[in-house]
Amino acid sequence: MAFDVARIRGQFPALGNGWIHLDGIAGMLTPEQVASAVSSAIRTPLAAPGGVFPAARRAEHIAGTARKAVADLTGADPAGVVLGPNSVVLLRRLAAVLSQQWRSGDEVVVSRLDDHTNTACWQRVAQQVGAVVRWGEIDIETCDLPAWQYENLVTERTRVVSLTAASGSVGTRPDVATVAGFAHRADALVVVDASQAAGYVPINFELLDADVIALSGRSWGGPDSGALVFRDPRMLERLPAAALDESARGPEKLELGPQAYPQLAGLATSVDYLAELDDAATGSRGARIAVSLRSLVDHHAGLLERLYAELTPLHHVEVIGNAREHIPVLAFTVRGYRARQVTEHLAARGICTHADDGTSGLLASLGVGEVGGAVCVGLAHYTNSLEIGRLTSALAELG
Repeated sequence: MAFDVARIRGQFPALGNGWIHLDGIAGMLTPEQVASAVSSAIRTPLAAPGGVFPAARRAEHIAGTARKAVADLTGADPAGVVLGPNSVVLLRRLAAVLSQQWRSGDEVVVSRLDDHTNTACWQRVAQQVGAVVRWGEIDIETCDLPAWQYENLVTERTRVVSLTAASGSVGTRPDVATVAGFAHRADALVVVDASQAAGYVPINFELLDADVIALSGRSWGGPDSGALVFRDPRMLERLPAAALDESARGPEKLELGPQAYPQLAGLATSVDYLAELDDAATGSRGARIAVSLRSLVDHHAGLLERLYAELTPLHHVEVIGNAREHIPVLAFTVRGYRARQVTEHLAARGICTHADDGTSGLLASLGVGEVGGAVCVGLAHYTNSLEIGRLTSALAELG
């Protein structure tokens, strides 16, 4: 396997601004081929699908290509791929549709590891129908989400178990497959938000044992476009429709109005970009994605080893959590400084990071807001060892 970070960096025009971009959790930069795909589609005549003229057929082709690309990314059938703006919008739409089939006293299980936007949509619909929300708790020392607790959390009244494939705050990767096993024993639906994880590690139904996977292309360098992927496309026929078109069938039952076709062109190209991270990968697109992401995991493992080694002597820096499995995302506090002050210090040295005030979600449950929040760092495909050194040197100045 070969991961050539210099070759990867050459695909990102935005890196020419001289900044070090360690804010991958807010969305990675866009590679040139994705930007070109979007701009080319914008310049090309497009119309609503269904017509017999080229512009309509072109839109149909773009949507079909995007469904096939997302299916290859997740090991699914294109007939089960719902397209839309992003995972937040699509998960809210899914929650609204599923809750139409719930009764008072039914249950949904969410987790403290998830982003607030993931849990809020389920809390909202549960309140509307009188359902009960149950919570998977994290280990406050490691930020792991113990899978064993779901054996008791899931009951015969559980309708949905929702959890993330990886935390965008601390990087924790929970044991989704084990949680899914407990859920499926109770015939509960397993909905996994893989938005953060998909740009870092292989994500597919065989690995996760999920029923629905949510994705956002922006998290791996794609455009602002996302997908809900159903393991069994036939499930879509059993769901109430969200679409205003009463004749909608299959994925279109959860799609509202015309798609942003230039964005979908970029989404398909971004999946091809993932497949080409390792230029030695061969075979089908799905096989090349798996090889490329394994190469990326090895690359990030080396960077994380250096990052932790250089942070350890900095006694004024405290890393939050130490999960057994994680993506290259971490949060930390700096003694004597609020998170905003730290990010301003880093920005003055040309380093982009993200400040979380710790007032909601996972970090709030850990009490991070009481110390002024945490700085969140997310490595990207284009991150190199020089940038890690620049970060730790800048943090050392605060000691």
